[in-house]
Amino acid sequence: MRHRIIPRTTINISEIGFGCWTMGGPNWNLQNGSPIGWANVNEEDLVAGIKVGLDHGVNHWDNADVYGNGVAERRLGNAFRKLGVDRASQVIATKVGHFRGTAANAYEPTHIRRQCEQSLANLRTDHIDLYYFHHGTFTGPDYDGREHDYLHEAAATMHALVKEGKVRAIGQSAYSVEDFARAIPIVKPNVLQSKANLRVREMVTTGSALHALMVKHDCAFVAFGPLDQGILLDKFDPENPPKFEGEYRENRRDFNAETLRDTRARLAQAAEKFGARQPGRNRVELLSSLAQRWLLAQDRVCSVIPGFRNAGQAACNVAAAKDEPMSAEDAAWLRKVFEGSR
Repeated sequence: MRHRIIPRTTINISEIGFGCWTMGGPNWNLQNGSPIGWANVNEEDLVAGIKVGLDHGVNHWDNADVYGNGVAERRLGNAFRKLGVDRASQVIATKVGHFRGTAANAYEPTHIRRQCEQSLANLRTDHIDLYYFHHGTFTGPDYDGREHDYLHEAAATMHALVKEGKVRAIGQSAYSVEDFARAIPIVKPNVLQSKANLRVREMVTTGSALHALMVKHDCAFVAFGPLDQGILLDKFDPENPPKFEGEYRENRRDFNAETLRDTRARLAQAAEKFGARQPGRNRVELLSSLAQRWLLAQDRVCSVIPGFRNAGQAACNVAAAKDEPMSAEDAAWLRKVFEGSR
């Protein structure tokens, strides 16, 4: 497993980290009732998956207070205890911002502090290595119901937590370049996080507005959804698209016949070209490796965080660690293959 340093810190994270969203199991948006979680998971399967990651050098675990409303954090903390993990050897990331509890807003400073303490307790640790603001929308209702901008006070609270030793590095997650552009100069994060993969490339394009911001403010990038929730593994039959009931993916529009068919054709090109170099290689592991190594070949990307439910998926996630870094030529070829992808 290769590792990379988070800018302006001494934190060394594995290029492949594990996303812990699936560990939270089922969950629903308290405002509109839509699913924001996943199907039930078996805790023994999760522990087995975590062990596979640890055995292959994974030390980066990406969590959030809203994943199962604390369940994913507790499961990770308990798994580390069960496996006898040396806490100092691991980089635990978690987030605040989507779960507001009884506060007027999840970015209200008192709530940020409460959630930090709760995450510490859930994770059974005394510090968070990388603490993210979970999204870039800092405006919302105050206690009197008026619209309020929490950006400056939320950032000040986060920096105070760093000074107090409860947080080692600051992260900013967001879903638009505009939100990043507003937050970065104030939050001064070490790491950004957003969705990025072969099909969704805006956030990791060299020379883009976000890339310029990362260079200017010396930020790294963590990519979630590197396998696009299985789409880039060619797991789903275009002639019989999957249906997901009661979990987050039921609201995604990408699991349709047209998209799956289009993606399958592009993946076939990639599998033919790169599979010829590794005869007999498991096709799913090959595709996993290509998708993740392509991201890691992009400037400023320091880690990718595929999700997992069991040891088999964990083993697929770490397939990229067995291969050499992707060359600039191969990365450019793959980008061209996926241009215009649906």
